[in-house]
Amino acid sequence: MPTILITGASSGIGKATALRFQSEGWNVIAIMRDPSASDLGGDTTLITRLDVTDPASIRAAVDAGTDRFGAIDVLLNNAGYGAYGPLEAFSTDRIRRQFDTNVIGLLEVTKAVLPQMRALRAGTIVNISSIGGQITFPLGTLYHGSKFAVEGLSEALHYELEPLGIRVRIVEPGMIKTDFGGRSFDFAMGEDLTDYAPTAAAMGRLFSKLAATPSAPEVVADVIWQAVTATGNQLRFRAGPDATDLLDRRKAQDDATFIGGIKALMAE
Repeated sequence: MPTILITGASSGIGKATALRFQSEGWNVIAIMRDPSASDLGGDTTLITRLDVTDPASIRAAVDAGTDRFGAIDVLLNNAGYGAYGPLEAFSTDRIRRQFDTNVIGLLEVTKAVLPQMRALRAGTIVNISSIGGQITFPLGTLYHGSKFAVEGLSEALHYELEPLGIRVRIVEPGMIKTDFGGRSFDFAMGEDLTDYAPTAAAMGRLFSKLAATPSAPEVVADVIWQAVTATGNQLRFRAGPDATDLLDRRKAQDDATFIGGIKALMAE
């Protein structure tokens, strides 16, 4: 029975993916910062703590999963959050937190799993990116910077690991009906930064339009399943009709045209 390790499995995309792989008969190592909050269960599921910014917890979680189920066949790097607001509003610590969680943590978890995959000459790593890894929205300097990094490091790892029998996949969700706008969303706007208020208001209008018809987390879980089970060398998988639409437009249009379209949506 194959095994998947999922970070950020307490809710949203991570939980939906855990349930999907459970239904397919897989062993699931469900990783989260607070295991007591999870209602996942079953003999084929291990719920354990992992904070992607804590190297010791990463090693302990990978060891616990390996001890329980043997080799980890698939790693899903899903844990992350979004920091939005003017760059000036973020302290150095908050800037580092964004990249420590979305980028450094992802790399550290991957490093912890790679030795066993390399020894077996098999395995799949799925990294959750976003449409925000290919396009940007206002006041998203930190979030988009981190997701652009996920895109780049994943593509480079694809070259690096393919000769060793290890596959890399990138999943790019659009707007998803999760708690990303709640505890997974970090917005900063200092009282002395009123110059940015018009842009913040425009961003609110833009997000309201883009998030009007979000896809369910199960849509992303289905795409993750496709990415894991697909044969061939496809690197990127889109999740949600809005992701397909926006990324197709970004690919077809030059910078001025696409960015002009985003600005037009902000102004309406």
